[in-house]
Amino acid sequence: MPVLNEIDYLEHAVRSVLEQDVDGPTELVLALGPSSDGTTPLAERLAAEDDRIRLVPNPQADIPVGLNAAIRASRHPTVIRVDAHSELSPGYARRALQTLQRTGAANVGGVMRADGRTPFQRAVARLYNSPVGLGGGAYHGGAREGEAESAYLGVMRRAVLDEVGLFDETIRRGEDWELNLRIRQAGHLVWFDPELSVTYWPRESWSRLARQFRATGAWRGELVRRYGRRNGLRFFAPPALVIITVFAVITGILQLTGVLRGIGALLASVIYLPIAAYALLVIAVGLFGMGIERAPRSLRERLWTVMVLPTMHISWGLGFLAGVLRGARDTVDASRLGSRNTPLP
Repeated sequence: MPVLNEIDYLEHAVRSVLEQDVDGPTELVLALGPSSDGTTPLAERLAAEDDRIRLVPNPQADIPVGLNAAIRASRHPTVIRVDAHSELSPGYARRALQTLQRTGAANVGGVMRADGRTPFQRAVARLYNSPVGLGGGAYHGGAREGEAESAYLGVMRRAVLDEVGLFDETIRRGEDWELNLRIRQAGHLVWFDPELSVTYWPRESWSRLARQFRATGAWRGELVRRYGRRNGLRFFAPPALVIITVFAVITGILQLTGVLRGIGALLASVIYLPIAAYALLVIAVGLFGMGIERAPRSLRERLWTVMVLPTMHISWGLGFLAGVLRGARDTVDASRLGSRNTPLP
């Protein structure tokens, strides 16, 4: 479990791991980044209270670096990746180990069940759980068990991780997808089991969400630079939206200034159609709950949903275009640096 500034979430996440019922010895290795909110003393207290918890440093605070440090320090043949901002469902580990054995897969993952405690966080969670929000990846709500492109978090055979070389430490976001690509290229199976679920708590504010999605988009752009069309088509939808929006703005300016006139201006107006269609989609999703499992319960949640959906898409699309054009470079997800999260009950 990589950990950074998770004072309000860490204890819940750790408890959900330690309460898993499996046959055989277990351990939880926490890779501690340089937190500024009291997370490290909390982790040290938890480790002092339970000898199954072990701590390793992650001074760079990069997720793949922390994951590799924790994996190298681990002592068992199965590695379960967990997140400090999530909680495992009861029976998760036992079911995952059974699925590994039954399918012969190298990596097994399940469904990310996003949830929220505030109107904003609930709006984000609904979109996480919807194909309208995040593009329909199996782990965002798939129902059919089977072979998968990637796995959320992942329950992995240590021998396969050693074979393919652990996580790529040059990739700061999207490291799961890249690792699973190498696992599949090595001839191993990645498997999706919808009976496995993990509760995920999204970012707690609009600005943090925008920063998170911009960083994630930038690293997806980097992965496109490295791996081209092995990235799914759904990843290209948000940057397409951004490009169309830019052209629509330019067209509007040219029409207003009289540079585009007559039949030329009329033909150029076609660019507004996809923008209008997207605006209608945002309204339908946000105000009427189209395409999401549970409609917003209050006007505040509906308005947040209307704001959150384009924030996710545009932030991700802008990051993607920057990542494709110049590479992700030193882009980091700064949405949890030096900030305090919304406490859970």
